[in-house]
Amino acid sequence: MHIETQRILIRDFRLEDAADLYEILGDSETMAHCEPPYSFEKTKNFLAEFCIGRKGAFAAVHKESGKVVGYILFHSVEEAIYEIGWFFNKQYWGKGYACESCSQVMAYAFGELHAHKIFAESTDTAKSVPLMQKLGMKPEGIQRSHTRDNDGNWADLYLYGLLKEELSCEKNIIK
Repeated sequence: MHIETQRILIRDFRLEDAADLYEILGDSETMAHCEPPYSFEKTKNFLAEFCIGRKGAFAAVHKESGKVVGYILFHSVEEAIYEIGWFFNKQYWGKGYACESCSQVMAYAFGELHAHKIFAESTDTAKSVPLMQKLGMKPEGIQRSHTRDNDGNWADLYLYGLLKEELSCEKNIIK
């Protein structure tokens, strides 16, 4: 994978990305809607086994600094259906990096991989659900009290998806 946007390079993860990835996955605020923050050791294992070994995610690299500022989950769950998700370094929140990066990964999936559908899920209604909507994804349902948050409380899981045929019908940022 090698995609360039104006500000971001999206590429495969490398072992030397461990420290930057730890800044993301080791942060409690960033991980608030997923799972407890990772230790550095867990980050290194996750990087080696999932991100690199299973090619389950891509690195979003800030072109100007060379720093990995985002983790983009992207993998096939069955033929032509892909899951996307994201975590970005909180120092880069609110600047459009997640939207810029994810829209290009989605465009790659529909254009190069001939994806039929891309979906995402989150318990975060403040940041992730609005981004799913901005990416042109449609609500597919809410699994009520489906998962527990990091405090052990039950939380709703919001499901969004985008079908390839919806690209021509919608004003999407994906071209």
